[in-house]
Formats: sequence, C-alpha cells, structure tokens
Amino acid sequence: MSAPSGQETLPTNKAPKINVAAARRRQRAGEVWREFCSNRSGLIGLVVLAIVIGLALLAPILAPAETLDVTRITAGQNEPPSWANPLGTDPSGRSVLAMLIWGARVSLLVGFSATAVSMVIGTVVGMAAGHFTGWTQAALMRLIDFFLVVPGLVLAIVLSSIIGPGVTTIIVAIGITSWAGTARIVRSQTLTVESRAYIERSWALGASNAHIIRKHVLPAVMPLVLANTTLTVGSAVIAESTLSFLGLGDPSSISWGSMLKMALDTGAATGGFWWYVLSPGLAIVGVVLCFTLVGRALESVINPTLRGR
Repeated sequence: MSAPSGQETLPTNKAPKINVAAARRRQRAGEVWREFCSNRSGLIGLVVLAIVIGLALLAPILAPAETLDVTRITAGQNEPPSWANPLGTDPSGRSVLAMLIWGARVSLLVGFSATAVSMVIGTVVGMAAGHFTGWTQAALMRLIDFFLVVPGLVLAIVLSSIIGPGVTTIIVAIGITSWAGTARIVRSQTLTVESRAYIERSWALGASNAHIIRKHVLPAVMPLVLANTTLTVGSAVIAESTLSFLGLGDPSSISWGSMLKMALDTGAATGGFWWYVLSPGLAIVGVVLCFTLVGRALESVINPTLRGR
C-alpha cells in the first residue's frame, strides 16, 4: 500500500553508530597486548602466574581439605619426596604439595587484596596532592613523607599486634603501610598532565575539580598505576610471608609464610628435612619474580624509552 499523501516514508534500516572512542580503546588495547607479548620474560612470568592462580583456585579439587586433616592421615611423618608425595610430608604427615597449593590461596589473596587497598589509597592521595594547592597539598605531602620514612614492615607489625593476628589484619596492615610510593608516582604524573594545554582549556570552559580529575587525570595515571600494581603484589606477598613467619597470621589457615614458621618451630631445617623448607621458599621467590617480570614488561610498554634496556 502506498503511503498517505503528504507523509514521507522513513527508511527501515538505520546506519549503525560507530563509537569512535571505544574503537580506539580496543585498538590501543590490542597494540599494548602485542607489545607485551614481544617481551619474552614478561610473557613467561604471566603464564607461570596464570598456572599458579589456576592451581590455587582448583585447590579444593586437586587437594581436598580432608587430605590435610591430621586425624585421617596415613602417611608417615617427615617422609622424603616420593611418587605418593612428590614434595614429601611435614612433621604431622601432611602432604607438602597439598599444603603448598592451599597456601597459594592465602598468599595470593593477601597479595591482591592488600595491593588493591594500597593502590586505591595511593591513587586518591596522589591525585589530590598533585591537583590541589595550598594547605591541602602541604598536608598531603607531609602525610606521604611520613609513610615513606617510617619502615612499612615495622608499622605493619605494630598494627597487626594491636588489631590481632589474622588474614584480614595482614591485608589491612600491608595496604595501609605500602601506598606512599604509589602516591608519589601518581602525584608526579598528575602534575605532568595538568601542565598540558587541554587542561587549561577545560579550566577556561568552567570545568570543576571533579571533572578534571575524573575525565583527564585519572585516565592518564591509570597505566602507571597498573604497572606499579604488579610490582606491589610481589612486595605484598613477601610482607605476608614475613608477618606469617613472625606469627601474626591466622593460625587456622595455611600460607607459605606459616609453612616456613612451622618448619622453623619443628626444626625441619636443622633436622635435614630440606623439602619442607625449600618448597615454600622457592614458591615465594618464584611468584615474586614472575610479578616483577610482568611489572617490568608493562613498564616497558608504557614507557618506550625502557624497551631497549
């Protein structure tokens, strides 16, 4: 049927709208991934981390909790590595391999959670210290300097002693004491971004502080925060192992640091039970090394001047 006179027919197919910004972000993400894959050491570190995280997530399937119940254990105490127990057993007869897999859950949980707390605090304080001026900037800079000067491990030990031992305590203690370095990096990048011409145009058009920080500063500092995050996770894993080794962790959970503490308390090192000491120690070193390799690879992607080094 023909349309009534005086009325125009509208086309049924509309041209799809192309989101240029989203397309550019996808293109840039692809370029970053290709540049990251060109760094062989960073790619190896990422693959190893993916395997470790996968083992930690599959711990209830690979090593059911019943295998760590001392009332159901049939293996002997302090047995050396064998086909039945590839990494031997501990003084209670538990499989060291099963403990290592379960310990990865706690160590990685603390590492990622504490790093998230540290990154949020460091990013917010760093952007505020670089954006605002006057007494606000002075107060924030003195706060950053205080946390940079005070030894983070000592402050974390004090906080853990006051709050009480536990996984949550370790997360809070590490997160609160390790954000100052990130804040200094974010502040430096914030000052660089706000010295550019398009920020002056935004001010001239009446942009607010919240608009400048949210639309311009935050997207510019996020790549540096991401690269620093991978390095901070490794430091958080070491800090968790140290605090657990000192007896400030959750005694009911197994982590790599608590395994080292149990090895010390039971005399595994002096008794010649090397497999109980070496396994968690190598796990800590390996995971921290992988996080470092990934962090350095991301730094080389973000900062092209580092690619030739």
